Formats: sequence, structure tokens, C-alpha cells
Amino acid sequence: MQEETAQSAIDTFISAFNASDDSYVTALLSRALTSDVVFWGPLGRSEGIEAVERFVLDLRRHPAGAGTMTRCSAVDMPDEWARYRWVFTTPDGGPRLAGTDVVHLRRNLIDQVIVFAGEIGPPAS
Repeated sequence: MQEETAQSAIDTFISAFNASDDSYVTALLSRALTSDVVFWGPLGRSEGIEAVERFVLDLRRHPAGAGTMTRCSAVDMPDEWARYRWVFTTPDGGPRLAGTDVVHLRRNLIDQVIVFAGEIGPPAS
């Protein structure tokens, strides 16, 4: 049951990257994250939904064009932390970023996100 809750929060978080319009990003993040979420991203530690929103919007505005974020593994929840793999691909086979996120849940919402981004490279054949 806890893995299903984690998967739902994670999939809602990922849906913010794929929202049809930037105006939906905050609403989607608010459904997945606590208001005091701690975000450990490529540029260090930040706090709050607004900090995560900036990260999501920056990725959505990739110079190669709007891309797609996809969860590409099952959600693994060995203890109180859940992890999953993801891939971000820009249009027309542009740059691709892959990585693993580890999240912690509190009251069915993500209260910590740790992003381990991999190298940018072309999509696998």
C-alpha cells in the first residue's frame, strides 16, 4: 500500500514536468509535495514548492524545446524512502538526461527529493 501511495505522489510530481501549460505546474506540485519540501537538486539544497517549481520550469524551458519527463522504472520503497529512475527527452531526439530520484514521504506527500542526474546523451537505440 505504501508503494502505491509513493508511486501516486511521484507520478503527480513527474506530471508537472509534462503539464500542457506552465500555469498548471504549481497546482500539480502542490498535490505531490509538502509546502516545506526540501529539494536536493543539481545546484544544491533549496526549500519549498516555489524552489521545486523553478527547477521544473527551467527544465521545461530547455533550449532544445519542451521535453518529456518519464518514470522509467517501478517505484522501489525498501524503507521510508522511495526511489525510481527517470528520463527527460527533448523533442526530435534532442538531448536526453537520465537519473534516479530518491524521495521521502510524510502524510502521503513528498517532503524531500534528492535528484541524481546522469549524463546528457542521445537516446538509446
